[in-house]
Amino acid sequence: MLFVCYPKCTTCQKAKRWLDENGKEYEWRDIKEGRPTYDELKQWHQWSKLPLKRFFNTSGLKYKELNLKDKLLTMSEEEQLRLLASDGMLVKRPLLIAEDLILVGFKQSEWEEHL
Repeated sequence: MLFVCYPKCTTCQKAKRWLDENGKEYEWRDIKEGRPTYDELKQWHQWSKLPLKRFFNTSGLKYKELNLKDKLLTMSEEEQLRLLASDGMLVKRPLLIAEDLILVGFKQSEWEEHL
């Protein structure tokens, strides 16, 4: 599994602790240092079958600064993916990616159910 997170994020820290406490093996990746690429995001979005908006960090400063709440409504999927790929801080985190699973954000009950 690939665990994509921002180390300073308390939710990411909780998710990492949960993975470690439950003996889950994963590859760790800092979302700021190794931000997801356009191709990765496109693939993860397709695999997840989630609305693309779920991949945006809607509580982040950058999201609010760019007024994306309104802008996303008029942007194409291509434009949204390119925007997400331009700045890791726009991406909802943590992300947990496995061959048959994409989890966006950390909800312990959801992770327990799927892992």
